[in-house]
Amino acid sequence: MGTIVDATGLSCPQPVLLTMNEIKKMGKGEIVILVDTVTSKENVSRAAIAQGWALKGVEPEGAGFRITITKD
Repeated sequence: MGTIVDATGLSCPQPVLLTMNEIKKMGKGEIVILVDTVTSKENVSRAAIAQGWALKGVEPEGAGFRITITKD
C-alpha cells in the first residue's frame, strides 16, 4: 500500500492541494486519499486524472470516501 492523505474535515481546495503535493512528491505508485464530502471526492478525482493518475477506486469510508489513485 502507498501513502495515505487524510483530508477529512478540510474543505476545497485543501484536499486537492494536499493530493497534488503528494502526487508531485511520489511521481508514481499508489495514493489513498480520505475525504468527507462529495465535492472533495469529485475535485480530487478530477485533479488526479488530469495529472495522469488512474482512478483505481472510490469507496464509502465512514462518513466520507476513500479514493485510491495509481500511476506506474
